[in-house]
Amino acid sequence: MTYTLVDLAEQVGATLTSGHDEVITGVSTLQSAKQGDISFLANSHYKKFLTKTKASAIILSERDSQDCPVHSMVTAEPYLAFARIATLLHPQASAQAGCHATAVVADDARIDQSAHIGANCVIESGAIVAADAVVSPGCVVGESAKVGKNTKLMANVTVYHGCEIGDNCLLHSGVVVGSDGFGIAPSKEGWVKVPQLGCVIIGDDVEIGSNTTIDRGALGDTVIGDGVKLDNQIQIAHNVVIGDHTAIAACTAIAGSTSIGKNCVIAGAVGIVGHLEIASGVTVTAMSLVTKSIAEPGVYSSGWGAQPQSSWQRQVAGLRRLPKMMRRLQGLGK
Repeated sequence: MTYTLVDLAEQVGATLTSGHDEVITGVSTLQSAKQGDISFLANSHYKKFLTKTKASAIILSERDSQDCPVHSMVTAEPYLAFARIATLLHPQASAQAGCHATAVVADDARIDQSAHIGANCVIESGAIVAADAVVSPGCVVGESAKVGKNTKLMANVTVYHGCEIGDNCLLHSGVVVGSDGFGIAPSKEGWVKVPQLGCVIIGDDVEIGSNTTIDRGALGDTVIGDGVKLDNQIQIAHNVVIGDHTAIAACTAIAGSTSIGKNCVIAGAVGIVGHLEIASGVTVTAMSLVTKSIAEPGVYSSGWGAQPQSSWQRQVAGLRRLPKMMRRLQGLGK
């Protein structure tokens, strides 16, 4: 796809300083851009590449536009504008409607005539695949499961029985929706499996990264709200509820029956124990461990950043001496 700069600026509500008729054919980084590309500057760390870029135009803030050597597209949110322009310039190809000859589709499954069912898919009894949905090769849509309008399952996604996925969702390869939660009861003879009788309900406009797993509820349902964005390799346990427009980065694990509010940001490798409530508007930084409910919006941290080993060793040694120092201080107080 090709657009003129003025067309792109109008699409994203940005102000163009010059080059209205310049033709843009692609997007790239400041470092690798060439004539015909548009790039962006949203992080001051990359400003050092601005003066030498060969891009035709740069999306940036008004403050940074003073130093731009090429056409400037000025906006308060350069990264957001870049995302929208990249989508315009590189639209995804649409899949052809119909079922591949190797797909196995139950007689009573309801497949909209505009949907695409790829090679070696299995669509089980009572399943629903709505209009313009794409079920890519190797996917399984279980009994009575539902895939919403314009939702795309990439290769080898598994949607277990009874689970529901809303409209305009994107599930990347290897996602598993609705596997059993980790419900086991102790007995004298060993562990006894607790039946997982709920399902998973996923709202609209949700994106789920590769190899993320979302367990079905034990009695009630596991619920993922509208607009939620999940990165790769996230574990969401049974009966977790995630509020609308919350984003969670890779390798985070959320234990059972925890509720996370709307518009939260959970960074990578965070651990959240079960049966907690996290308020809307909370940000948890990377590698934090959340062991108690969070009632107020704000930024919460517990992980340590990397530092020279000698410094880390001194800090650990100091922590080991703290109990003895506390006892001495208590003695002085008496």
